[in-house]
Amino acid sequence: MKKLIISFAFIFSMVANAANPAHSVSGVVIDKTTRNPVEYAAIVALGLSKSAVTDSLGRFTIENLVPGAYSLKVSLSGMKDAFPPEFYISTRDITLNIEMEPSVNELSTITVTASPFRREIDAPIGMRVIGIREIEKSPGANRDISKIVQSYPGVAFSPAGYRNDLIVRGGSPSENRFYLDGIEIPNINHFSTEGASGGPVGIINADFIREVKFYTGAIPSNRGNALSSVLDFRLIDGNYDNYTFKATLGASEFSLATTGHIGEKTTYIVSARQSYLQLLFKMLGLPFLPTFTDGQFKVKTKFDKNNELTILGIMGFDDMKLNTSLNDESAEYILSYLPTIKQETVTVGAAYRHYAGIHSQLFTLSHSYLNNRNIKYIANDDSSEDNLRLKIRSIENETKFRFENTTLLERWKINAGANIEYANYSGDSFIKTFNQSSLVDNTYNSTLNMIKWGIFATASYSFPGDRFTASAGLRSDGADYSSRLTNMLKHISPRLSLSYRIADNLFVNANAGVFYQLPPYTSLGYRNDDGELLNKELDYMRVSQGSVGFNWHKGNTLEFSLEGFYKGYGNIPLSITDNIPLACKGDDYGIVGNELLVSSAQGRSYGIEFLARWFIAQRLNLSSSVTVFKSEYRNDEHSNYIASAWDNRFIINITGTYDLPKNWSVGMKFKCIGGAPFTPYDVDKSSLVSAWNAKGQPYFDYSKYNTERQPAFAQLDLRIDKTFYIRKCMLGFYLDLQNITKSQFKRQDVLMSTGIIENPTAPAAQQRYKMKYIEQKSGTLLPSIGITFEY
Repeated sequence: MKKLIISFAFIFSMVANAANPAHSVSGVVIDKTTRNPVEYAAIVALGLSKSAVTDSLGRFTIENLVPGAYSLKVSLSGMKDAFPPEFYISTRDITLNIEMEPSVNELSTITVTASPFRREIDAPIGMRVIGIREIEKSPGANRDISKIVQSYPGVAFSPAGYRNDLIVRGGSPSENRFYLDGIEIPNINHFSTEGASGGPVGIINADFIREVKFYTGAIPSNRGNALSSVLDFRLIDGNYDNYTFKATLGASEFSLATTGHIGEKTTYIVSARQSYLQLLFKMLGLPFLPTFTDGQFKVKTKFDKNNELTILGIMGFDDMKLNTSLNDESAEYILSYLPTIKQETVTVGAAYRHYAGIHSQLFTLSHSYLNNRNIKYIANDDSSEDNLRLKIRSIENETKFRFENTTLLERWKINAGANIEYANYSGDSFIKTFNQSSLVDNTYNSTLNMIKWGIFATASYSFPGDRFTASAGLRSDGADYSSRLTNMLKHISPRLSLSYRIADNLFVNANAGVFYQLPPYTSLGYRNDDGELLNKELDYMRVSQGSVGFNWHKGNTLEFSLEGFYKGYGNIPLSITDNIPLACKGDDYGIVGNELLVSSAQGRSYGIEFLARWFIAQRLNLSSSVTVFKSEYRNDEHSNYIASAWDNRFIINITGTYDLPKNWSVGMKFKCIGGAPFTPYDVDKSSLVSAWNAKGQPYFDYSKYNTERQPAFAQLDLRIDKTFYIRKCMLGFYLDLQNITKSQFKRQDVLMSTGIIENPTAPAAQQRYKMKYIEQKSGTLLPSIGITFEY
């Protein structure tokens, strides 16, 4: 044993002192329109004194790069500067394919500063590019993109519930859309709330993300059915030269990933992950025990320089049980109402690209499947069907086709296309509800088939010297659900983006647009006992949004931005039962929207966002943001505005990572959010035995909706990484500590039944439980330890 210990210590010492291996980045630079090689282009590694020049075949190589994240700038007279997505060097050399666009600007009058702070003509404001250096070692996020974007301006986070709800600029979690390499996927989280979004952990493998475009305002016209944001993921390609394998063992999951090639024209990436999250949650004493399995793949074939096909898929399989062994009061409440959940979600799609000179075409075809089951028994006693309180099964199938054509004409860029979708929704539901004085069994079976369609176009123009840019877009959507939704003239969605450079590296930007989104299938498919659709009068939800701001950056190291926004909502579904907007629901597990609704609610959200970012290549990545805003809704145009469920008033984020010598890195994140409003309980109604048994939760007094407010909450996270490189292998260790200060989040004390009937001799409709209050505090140190091996 002593010899074994000495041998292990010797090997560890050699590994710890081994020099970092040197790698290279090579590739080809081509003209985006002609698809021909570009020679004499200069490629510079930003922040470093390393560069290369392309040869006659467009090839280049930059050598002696140590492991880490890198950004490149590619420049050539007569071509627009290109800034490819960030890439990460680990155990292998990197090969890139870079496209450049011709420029018609007067070369003698233009000075372009190298910068990773990319801007787009059609989205100069309300758009952020998230690179791998922010994804790889973000403290407190565990490489989950839903948590990473919560560090950006205008994005709120939930202090309680271990959820990834994406709440952008005062909008609800249901107002966001997600794309993988141009293919739409319905959600990016396990245990997602049907009819909304969110969940405890993301599905997408962060190892496969090359970059993410996060739109919070200027949503492009080819990305429809979104009111608040779009997350547009761009995935890496497989390796044409080598095969790589990566294994990660974390505190809650184990994953395997591989990349490589099949022949000379096809590459692939594949990953699989199995969680044991239920073990961590059980150790922490949480009342729910989720476990999941997911997988992801992408196969890309380049038939020739003008044609390529991508086939990808993503799937998640979820099972959440209840931790009924807990006896403490804090868990008693959640166990009283939270159902068991089984959920499967699968998306498979293909994207075909054809390049024809100044024109390029994109064809996408995909199918998505969601199967969601929720079951709840009174007191979690499933020994008798008489105890059944809730049993819901819903299935959503969507088949989508989209065509786009993009044309580059000197200073013009024109994108136009159309999409058509077929949706099938089926739901079986049994719900016990309280009706005045007794329990009522509500049962319905629903099947809904629907065709949706849309057309869109955007024209962008850049003036000489890029001093002024403009982009105008138009979109219109329809669906055959009802005559109200069929009329595309009622759903015309214009948008305009402008940008003007008022001084060196200082821009003023503006955007305005109208955006539409279809209500969830759970609402459109809701029927009564006779099978009649009850929400046929629902209309497309609408938001009119405008934003203006300033952006300044210094080279490739420093950026400041200030933006103001206003969002005006209309046609928002209003719950007839609760008399509150549907948009104020969806921050918990289960299903949202399966109830009687009317499109009468209105809303508004407005505020100011500030962002500061500081980059030092291979050393520092620091960002901070402050958002001050208000989010309000009203039942109709004659009602007064009241605070929405997402009206936190302010959000503060400071996050940074610092790379130390010998492959150590440390990161910290501070986040603070204002208290959300809440509604007091209706004690009189909640104490009724029949009312409590129907729901297992207290009832809110909606006559006092959101009249009280929770306290603010702040949290500090820490992450430490250490990486070893041994020839062509990488061994990494990380320690991620969420909420290292053990900050406590105080919520409204829960009104809870004791199970004791105060008046057992009274008529059944008048019997009441003896009630009690349970203090609701959450906030614990959540450690995560992981090991990563890559070959």
